[in-house]
Amino acid sequence: MTRSAERHVLQFCHGYDRPFLDCARQYASLFVGKGYRVTTVFLTGAADPEVAAACASDDVLFMEYSSKAIRGLKLGAIRDLRKIAASRDFAFCIAHRFKPTYVALLATSLPVIGVHHAFGDYERRSRKLLAHLFRMRLSLLGVSDAVRDDIRKCLPKWPTGRIQTLYNRIDIDQLAAAQVSREEAREALGLPQDAWIVGNVGRLHPDKDQATLLRGFAQALPGLPANSQLLILGKGRLEQDLKELAMELGIGSRVLLPGEVEQASRYFKAFDVFVLSSDHEPFGMVLLEAMAAGVPLLATAGGGAREVVDGVGILFPFSDAERLAQGLEHLSRLDAGQRDACAELMLQRLRERFCDEAGRSVFWQLPQVVGITERL
Repeated sequence: MTRSAERHVLQFCHGYDRPFLDCARQYASLFVGKGYRVTTVFLTGAADPEVAAACASDDVLFMEYSSKAIRGLKLGAIRDLRKIAASRDFAFCIAHRFKPTYVALLATSLPVIGVHHAFGDYERRSRKLLAHLFRMRLSLLGVSDAVRDDIRKCLPKWPTGRIQTLYNRIDIDQLAAAQVSREEAREALGLPQDAWIVGNVGRLHPDKDQATLLRGFAQALPGLPANSQLLILGKGRLEQDLKELAMELGIGSRVLLPGEVEQASRYFKAFDVFVLSSDHEPFGMVLLEAMAAGVPLLATAGGGAREVVDGVGILFPFSDAERLAQGLEHLSRLDAGQRDACAELMLQRLRERFCDEAGRSVFWQLPQVVGITERL
């Protein structure tokens, strides 16, 4: 392979499972019109032409490692990424999650911007040491202020300017075009057209706390519209536990758990309200998808969810079923004009903070990005 005279950016991703394929697209979109070619490399996952097309990059490469193969020192991945880095004149690397950040630092001499999508990535001593050893060419981004602050707490000796926030975001027009009408969405999901639907999308896992959602829905039910139903889209180890809890609460006939639905974001207009009950959510892409659909929001007041919802939806304390129930009852009383005003407020928030254009504006002003580009 020969080196190119063009400016190149290396984007290194762990995999392309939801929501990380769209994260790859988000970061590739930062370079539109900036004179860079983006090469996106996926550490895990089989080569897939649909994935390659969806991440909006100039070049897409698949290492095709299994999760088992990248445990430990990851020497094979380091060797392969070193070859890729030598093939183009990369200006810097954007690495999503810790393992790609680790491999990129050891495989290349590039400035690396590590993007972190979860809490606790730098709690381990070994990771703190790695960050210290490579602090001269490593800078970090959190997908919310909550994640950023968690990293700063773990790395207290780092200059705060080296650890910044760049929110996750959506292509508003693209998502709006993909989302189907309320009637079509309900038909696709097998929902009654005249029901009042509470929606939730996420893994059936303890940190998503759908148990509190069930309890809150049960408490609110006497004050909700007739034929109210709760739809939870997702799969996970708690499916049977949640079904049993719904029966214990006497709402088994009102709760639907159909499993995971492909491209669930297309069907968000089926919901009358969207609830995120997660414990300390790092961000919550589903909130942006609900906002794009114009669906009123109810979310826990912890983690990155507060930053998304505050001012455009209702927040409640984590695991507080009573406050969740109060929020549901309040949203059930919105008239058509109030729902339209809420939808417009959410669209305005998306445009100001959570769209590709807003992301580009913030990214090119980040201290670490300015420092890199000034050296080119």
